[in-house]
Amino acid sequence: MRMIDLHCYPGTQEWIASQGPYVEALGKYWGKEWAAKSEEDAVTAVREHGVLGFHFHPIMGHYAVDEPGLNPLFETIAGLGVPVMIDVGTTGMGAGMPGGLGARIEHARPLAVDNLAARFPSLIIIAAHPGWPWTDEMTAVALHKGNVFWELSGWAPKYFPPSLRTDIRGRLREKMMFGSDHPSMPYERILREWDELGYDQSVMDLVFHANAERVLGLLGGLP
Repeated sequence: MRMIDLHCYPGTQEWIASQGPYVEALGKYWGKEWAAKSEEDAVTAVREHGVLGFHFHPIMGHYAVDEPGLNPLFETIAGLGVPVMIDVGTTGMGAGMPGGLGARIEHARPLAVDNLAARFPSLIIIAAHPGWPWTDEMTAVALHKGNVFWELSGWAPKYFPPSLRTDIRGRLREKMMFGSDHPSMPYERILREWDELGYDQSVMDLVFHANAERVLGLLGGLP
């Protein structure tokens, strides 16, 4: 089956170093050491394919995406006609550290995405991760805002709550997309657990490639 992974990382030494003090907390959160790859082993999206969009991590950046001061930035991105990916819900960044290293999980509430989507209706927004502890809130936003979509990286599929599992094959079937958060979890486990959810092929095709192809304009192939 064709697969488009909306959420993975290069895993190079340079990328690991760029995470600063969050690396230790993230390693503890996932229970693994970060094994760096060389730059030559990681092909970057910009160098090989061109930029497809922009990724925002509100908790790590210590901001909420609906803060008025960010309006000019999102107005510019909307004018470029490219999507944004915005992390929602809690994160392993700073988890277990004193004060969470100053990070506040409220910055990643889905309601901030709702406000942003209402303010910029032409901006395509892809929410990243299941959004816990606000999964139901994220569901409401995805249902209400036509320009908001959702990828489910960062969680083992077997832990998806029942309501989310139902919506993936039901009312949000054309909104959901696959993301792995690789290398946090191995592809073998992620793909196996997706299979174990028991969706028919039509749902799997939508989640794993068709929705991304439509929303990101990839029907003619990657640039």
